[in-house]
Amino acid sequence: MQTVEEFLAYSIHLEREAATRFGQLADAMESCGNREVGKLFRRLSDYSRLHLADAQARSGFREIPVIKIDEFVWPGLESPETAAIWAADPLIGREQALEIALDAETAGFEYYKHILEATDDPEIKALAKEFVAEESGHVAELQKWLAAHRAGQALPVDR
Repeated sequence: MQTVEEFLAYSIHLEREAATRFGQLADAMESCGNREVGKLFRRLSDYSRLHLADAQARSGFREIPVIKIDEFVWPGLESPETAAIWAADPLIGREQALEIALDAETAGFEYYKHILEATDDPEIKALAKEFVAEESGHVAELQKWLAAHRAGQALPVDR
């Protein structure tokens, strides 16, 4: 990451991809009658949209570079927080869905943490620190949801 504008361009794309994928997974689950998992994925899509709005708001007065889809450089094939597409399996269970979501949020956390540790730019460092904290909260929440599910307890998404 060379500039704050580049950081924000990547963050906006990452969060948009996460929101879109979780939304697609929610649609797939709802269309095949797996409403329980659909509701979970819809909640995660909403969370990603909130984080996307935050990243967009932070870029308000800046000139954000236009980066083509094939020009983004990610640690894997897709942006880090994009949930695995195989989660669209209509027979997926809640535990598998939670694990997939946790993997995606953990990847987002690790991505921002890497930027935080690698940059010398104080402005990028400050933003990355905030994004790490946000993603850390998502990871912790999903870990709690997974533990509650395994213990047979209701999840916040059920209330």
